[in-house]
Amino acid sequence: MIPKVAGWKKGRVSELAEIFSREGSIAVIDVSGVPASNMIDMRNTLRDRMSITMAKKSLMRIAWLEAGHSTDDLEALLEGADQPCVVHSEAMNAFEIFSELEKTRQGRAAKEGDRAPVDIVVEQGPTGFGPGPIVGEFNAVGIPAKIEKGKVAIQRTTTVVKEGEEISADLGIMLSKLDINPIEIGMILTGVIENGFMFVASDLDLDLDGFRSDIINATSGAFNLACEIRWFSSTTTPTLISKASSDAIAVAVEASIVNDTTSAFLLTQARLRALSLAGQLDSSALDDELLAALGAASQSAEVASSEATSSEEATEAPAEEEEEGAEFEGLGDLFG
Repeated sequence: MIPKVAGWKKGRVSELAEIFSREGSIAVIDVSGVPASNMIDMRNTLRDRMSITMAKKSLMRIAWLEAGHSTDDLEALLEGADQPCVVHSEAMNAFEIFSELEKTRQGRAAKEGDRAPVDIVVEQGPTGFGPGPIVGEFNAVGIPAKIEKGKVAIQRTTTVVKEGEEISADLGIMLSKLDINPIEIGMILTGVIENGFMFVASDLDLDLDGFRSDIINATSGAFNLACEIRWFSSTTTPTLISKASSDAIAVAVEASIVNDTTSAFLLTQARLRALSLAGQLDSSALDDELLAALGAASQSAEVASSEATSSEEATEAPAEEEEEGAEFEGLGDLFG
């Protein structure tokens, strides 16, 4: 007797085959452990950028063959997906899909039977709990705690569960009270097929900030090198002209060439040299104008020196006060 195939299964296979035949990116995600309410919120958030279809692996395999694709690619996508969903997007590439799905990751409290995805560590330090039975509850699950200064405090940093070990119900509750939610849920991407190319999730996890920083550093280095070797382009020309102008002015000033640009620099240099020479002569040899100029310069120097001295005294004063305090308080103050 030939078994009868349920009508809904045929309909789902046809739907999946149609999705697998579309242009764009095809991905498989794992949504195991995601509560229904969270799943609805996640789908609503992503609905305008991608479609998400849940189906059994067996139906996906049949639809995949009907769409004329290689079974090896699908098996690679399904690997590690306990509760798979098919994702399709024509607007987003593989990297954009990965980035969007990563935003759905969130932690939940551990339940009995869950296995630790990594070593679960409780850090030493105070908690927000007041004295009470909770101290015994922490110690009962292997989290060393006692009362300190009116608060429950964890006595030492402790690894309460190793990676891969099962988490007890009581430990999960106490970890939750410490805001440690170690079980990660979300739309976990296993891989994407885009334009016939297969990308596993690990290949799509890029350090975009680091990549951006590398590009900025490379661009800056290339610009500096181009300017150093006098490579003229639309980018380097303004900088090279500006530097050439500055160098030309410096040479002209050094050579005492007088023009509209250098005259101000040369006059300032001449005035400073004249004042320096006048300061070495007897005051009887100077006229009133030079004496006034020297007096003004002297006052400016005294003000600058006074401000510098005041700044140094203000910086040193706290250190002197601390030393004086230490002398009177003695060593006992250092150790409480």
